[in-house]
Order: sequence, then C-alpha cells, then structure tokens
Amino acid sequence: MSLRRILAGLATAAVAATLAVVAPATANAATCAAAYSTTQVYTGGMSASYNSHNWQAKWWTQGEAPSTGGTGVWADQGACSGGSGGGGGGGTTCSYPDWAAGVNYVTGNIVRYPANGQYYQATHDNPGYDPTISTWFWSPFSCTGGGGGGGGGTGAFPVSEAQFNSMFPSRNSFYTYAGLTAAIAKFPGFASTGSDTVQKQEAAAFLANVSHETGHLVYVTEIDKSGNYCDTSQSYGCPAGTYAYYGRGPLQLSWNFNYKAAGDYLGLNLLGNPYLVEQDSSVAWQTGLWYWFTGTGAGGVTSHNAMVNGNGFGATIRAINGGLECNGNNTGEMQDRVNLYQQYASMLGVSPGGNLTC
Repeated sequence: MSLRRILAGLATAAVAATLAVVAPATANAATCAAAYSTTQVYTGGMSASYNSHNWQAKWWTQGEAPSTGGTGVWADQGACSGGSGGGGGGGTTCSYPDWAAGVNYVTGNIVRYPANGQYYQATHDNPGYDPTISTWFWSPFSCTGGGGGGGGGTGAFPVSEAQFNSMFPSRNSFYTYAGLTAAIAKFPGFASTGSDTVQKQEAAAFLANVSHETGHLVYVTEIDKSGNYCDTSQSYGCPAGTYAYYGRGPLQLSWNFNYKAAGDYLGLNLLGNPYLVEQDSSVAWQTGLWYWFTGTGAGGVTSHNAMVNGNGFGATIRAINGGLECNGNNTGEMQDRVNLYQQYASMLGVSPGGNLTC
C-alpha cells in the first residue's frame, strides 16, 4: 500500500453550551423548516424539521434521522409548528448554497443561482463562472436527482451491487456497497458525467485503482503502521499522535497534512481523529473520492477530469502514484492497475478506451 499524497483534514464543529429557560406560555414556536429527507445530503449549517422540531446539521450527513443521539451530527433547534413539520418523509426540496462569483467550484458541486432561484451543477472545475453564461462549466440541476444537460446522466451509480460483489468476491466486510453509494452522494459528478460509456469507464477506473491499493479491498489499513507520517513543519501538528497517520481506506490516505486537507473538505475532524477512516465505511470511501476529485499528483490533472475529458486511464495512475510507477519506474505495478481496469470495464460492458499506461 503506497500513496503518500492523499487526503486530510478537519472542520471541527463547535459545541455550544445550552441554557434552559422557562418560556412564557404564550410564546410561539418557530416555523418548521423543510421536512427531513432520508435521501438528502445535509452539510454543516443546513436545517430540517423532524417530529415537530427543527434540527441543524453540524457536518455532512445522509440517512441519519435527526436525534440527540447517534453520531451527534444533529443539533436540536427546538419545537416548531406550521411548515412541513417533518416526519422522516422523502421530500425533494433543494437546499444548496448560493453561487458566488470568484469561488472555486469542483465538478459535482451544486449551487443555487440567486438571480433566478434555479439550481446548477458544475460539470467542470471552474473559478466561479456564471452558471447562466458558462454552460460548458454548469448544467441545470433538478432536485429530483437529474442534471438538466451536459450529459449528466440519471445519477444512478452504473455499478450494481451484484457487479460490485463479483468484482470483489473476497473483500473485507468493511468495504460495503452501501458505504460506497452513500459516499458517492457527496460527489454527484462521479460516474454520472458524460455519456453512459464515460460514466462506466470512470467507475471502472476508480474501482481498479482502489483494488490495486487495497489488495482487492482486503486491506483497510496499511500493514506496517510503524511509519512516521507526521510532518512537524505543519502548524497544526499531529494531535492524534506521531504514528497515527498511517495509510487507511480505499486509496490509503496517509500523512497528517493529507488527513487535514481531506477532513477540511468533507467537514470531518480527520486530523484529530484519523481512526474514523478505518471505522466508518462511508467516510473511508469519501476520502478515496476526495482524492479522485482533487488530487493531481505528478500528472497535473485530477483522476475525475482525466476520465471525463478523454485523457485516459493512464492519467489516473499518474495522478495517484505516478512518481513511483510511471515513466518506466515500476511497470509491473502500473500494469496491474491497467489489467484491473480492463477487467472491470469488460464487466460493465464498455471499452476501456485508449491511453491506458503512463
């Protein structure tokens, strides 16, 4: 397991002390926010109503009904009335941040355009281009799950659970299909951008690299955990301990600075608690997808962009471990990734395309 340039991070949720007061009998309850939906992705600061109470998410979550228990992701904002009232129903109301000029957006980000109230999804990374003008970078987004243009697809992951099981018949039970699909919900551009063939190629490419890094999804953590992956030059240090940042997850996230970067992006305190990556299947998959969408390694292009823009599978190897495997450095390791990609692409019924090596 190598890969020393991935993920990290932390976006700690502040814990607010509460002071109980006796409200006057005539006080009016707050209006209920939109009803909680089991399929909706909630990020820190987003609100939902459930069982006649308003709740606010402290960090990213999906599928965990609001309560004062569980992972602690929800903060009870008090009783509410009117509105939807919440009850764990479905609901299709969008709740995404407003677009802002000058903000860097990555493929898959969803925003609300204030001028017309419509929603758009980034189809290519961009530095805040106007969604109504730069239509190559943005496509209309529907709250029911489909992109309105740009070949966005249906939003369904093109690998079925049966196919996933066939690809990884001896995998560690930690790497669940449900954990993967829950993580994908946070990266809606993954395996849903471009034509049906491109979507399946991207899914096969990601799973091939993951398979190579983890011994076909057998290893959750690095075998040798004695390595010191604590960069003491970083101001935030290594709060979990000098030897706590060994490789974990589908792309073997390692080093304190990578844990911090991934955690900052995902809204999780991975710098303070790197063990979460080996304890929560969805979090583990999220760290892999985080690097897939953000890491360029030695290649100068992210793995996601490489697959959707026609650079070919070889560019994903360069992004993930190019310094050690490309340019003849380790052709055996490189070819193993290629073989897995060709195998998975065949299982999904698509050609692997060209530019397979690096």
